[in-house]
Amino acid sequence: MTLPESPMSTEPDAKPVVDATETDEEQQSAPPTPYEMDRYECRPCGYTYEPVKGDGKADIAPGVPFTELPITWRCPVCGSRPKLFSNIGPAGKPSGFSENLSYGLGVNVLTPGQKNILIFGALAVAFLFFMSLYGLR
Repeated sequence: MTLPESPMSTEPDAKPVVDATETDEEQQSAPPTPYEMDRYECRPCGYTYEPVKGDGKADIAPGVPFTELPITWRCPVCGSRPKLFSNIGPAGKPSGFSENLSYGLGVNVLTPGQKNILIFGALAVAFLFFMSLYGLR
């Protein structure tokens, strides 16, 4: 006599079987985290509204996306309206269009901070090599 298969295994290391449609629905309905939300930059003054930080001057709590700001909200630096802000994408995302990120020597997928480290690190190494030439005498 065979027992019917159950979704739970009797082995201690086995994980419960989860229906794939349940996890797909959970992932689709989950709101983006503040780190995944787009940042917006004020074109007149350069102020960047970051949902992670919010706006303490106007009592905007952290995690509020730019699109859900009150109509009366203005730039805390210059007082510009929200229509003068441009979307600059989430923090830490490589700059440029996603279809162009595969071109080049892999540098296009680096974030601006990583590019700075690469450039200034290469300059420091070149300077050290140049200075080591004085030791050849």
